[in-house]
Amino acid sequence: MAFTPTALTGTALTARLQPGTPAPDFTLPDAAGKAVSLASYRGRNVIVYFYPKAATPGCTTEACDFRDNLASLQGSGYEVIGISPDAPAALAEFNGDFRLNFPLLSDQDNAVALAYGAWGEKVLNGEITEGVLRSTVVIGADGGVTLARYQVDAQGHVATLREELGL
Repeated sequence: MAFTPTALTGTALTARLQPGTPAPDFTLPDAAGKAVSLASYRGRNVIVYFYPKAATPGCTTEACDFRDNLASLQGSGYEVIGISPDAPAALAEFNGDFRLNFPLLSDQDNAVALAYGAWGEKVLNGEITEGVLRSTVVIGADGGVTLARYQVDAQGHVATLREELGL
């Protein structure tokens, strides 16, 4: 696998995924606590997006944008999965409050975010901190990465993604 190192944060070296590399497999609990595996999406295109915290302004904007565009994305052959470090109960509340129509998965130990390069230094309230980077990885039907974007803006992200995917 060809990974590009991006930052040394704490003791963990994060690497950003590149198109053509296999997407790391994962199994995480959804909002109901049910295990969801990336392997169950094999044969389909899937958009996996990472967000820092459910029900915060930027994360809500992004989730609602995916919700509002889901039918069109699915019509173009793409499924959507959201991943954050929130506990399943917080995801269930977020899902219920905003009627999200795609799986939200809990990555409480950040292992999947690390594997996908969606973890690193960021500026929060004027301070440098370490955490989940708002990121999106598109995985093809064969399980390979077709597109990877890191530190994306919540506002307008889905429109930019649709444009990059030619949808």
